[in-house]
Amino acid sequence: MSIDLSADGWQHAYSGKVRDLYDRADQPDRMLVVASDRVSAFDHVLEPGIPGKGALLTTLTRWWFDRLDVPNHLVDGPVPEAVAERAMLVKKLDMFPVECVVRGYLTGSGWKEYQATQSVCGVDLPAGLADGDRLPEPIYTPAWKAPLGEHDENISFERTVELVGADTAAALRDLSLQIFAAASAIAEERGVILADTKFEFGADSDGQITLGDEVLTSDSSRYWDAELYAAGDRASSFDKQIVRDWLAAHWDLHGTPPVLPPDIIERTSARYRELIERLTA
Repeated sequence: MSIDLSADGWQHAYSGKVRDLYDRADQPDRMLVVASDRVSAFDHVLEPGIPGKGALLTTLTRWWFDRLDVPNHLVDGPVPEAVAERAMLVKKLDMFPVECVVRGYLTGSGWKEYQATQSVCGVDLPAGLADGDRLPEPIYTPAWKAPLGEHDENISFERTVELVGADTAAALRDLSLQIFAAASAIAEERGVILADTKFEFGADSDGQITLGDEVLTSDSSRYWDAELYAAGDRASSFDKQIVRDWLAAHWDLHGTPPVLPPDIIERTSARYRELIERLTA
């Protein structure tokens, strides 16, 4: 449910699974991005939300924007007090219809695809890899951004060329790999592994490719504790995997998902908070 911010001059423009967007007539080149406490999994918005999640993810996104040497959509300016902790004032971008996924480790949907084809999104990988193995080098495995309510689809690099053109496709790939390398090094210094993540980019009014949306959060990324990983634990991640695992055990993915129990909410919230403490301390 979006918040009425009309008293501050902002009108609700759009709601995604977890974010609400607002615009205003006197600032046509600006947008307000408000991160909600909603949580989604398996393409469904779940009930209840995770208290404080929007503020946590916004804090982490801002922290990463300050450390990445790449143009981003964040701009200076006041935001409504009612959403100050979970809102970002940004410049409007013409977003590309590609989710720029980078994987440094083989897991998740990439592991499933590898088992069937020994490749991920058309990228051939060595034989004999196991779930959670570090890849010889990070790989770029883009996805097509599906409309709300539909599932994003992994695509090949050649398909991104068809969608956005050769030059833009190459720039998105190279920027994604560059940011992933920089972020991985920062996380590693703090005892955290960045296993994979997704970036979203758009073109600003001058045509410059610009990093948008949230970045390197627990919702868009998979983080592991480096010490636990070295000890053989490849399942404990700083994200909503707790939610996914509980749903997989209690729901057949048909119909309305069950209500999340309080302990699952609290455990997930604790993992989100722990990641921020580890990274930003």
